[in-house]
Amino acid sequence: MNRNSLIARQGLLPLLLVFTAAVLVLHFVGLVQSLWLWGLAVLVMVLFRDPERSIPSLPLSVLSPADGRVLRVEKVHDPYLNRDSVLVTIDMSPYGAYITRSPVEGKVLEPPKLAGDGRNPHGVWLQTDEGDDIVLVMNKGRLHNNPQCYVRFGDRIGQGKRCGFVHMGGRVDIYLPVNSVPSVASGDTVRAGTDAIARLIHA
Repeated sequence: MNRNSLIARQGLLPLLLVFTAAVLVLHFVGLVQSLWLWGLAVLVMVLFRDPERSIPSLPLSVLSPADGRVLRVEKVHDPYLNRDSVLVTIDMSPYGAYITRSPVEGKVLEPPKLAGDGRNPHGVWLQTDEGDDIVLVMNKGRLHNNPQCYVRFGDRIGQGKRCGFVHMGGRVDIYLPVNSVPSVASGDTVRAGTDAIARLIHA
């Protein structure tokens, strides 16, 4: 999704409605009565902000997909691709941007569905040109709202490009190849599309 807007598309309609209401109250009632609406418009712009990011050139690096704090880095079993994996979990900041970005450049593939009741978080399987498999999982946000995904199976996406939205933030899990070398630790603060969280290893 290539665009220059500083507001996430999820915020355009709320912003338009609040802005229109503020203009109408200002025109027909008065400035003082409209001030709270102007303040609400500013709040909507802050909550739905989508700042541009300068994507670094770091070959074989995995970039953070979200703004937030690293909760854990450990070797686990990847339930999506049924393999051993390095898991990096990021708790998105409720005060950061809610846009998620692709950690690598590659093709979007469809991961197998998890066994269960169908209410599993949404996993996106990304495969790099070198054959590295990364699974990005966007869990429900703090309002228990479902994340929105901007990419479809078969799409090709660039590293650091927008790929989803989790309103009010949530938890993001990144399953990496088991031989990946993490470059972050629990407690570190990361920014989407700019900070490297791991390096992919090739012989």
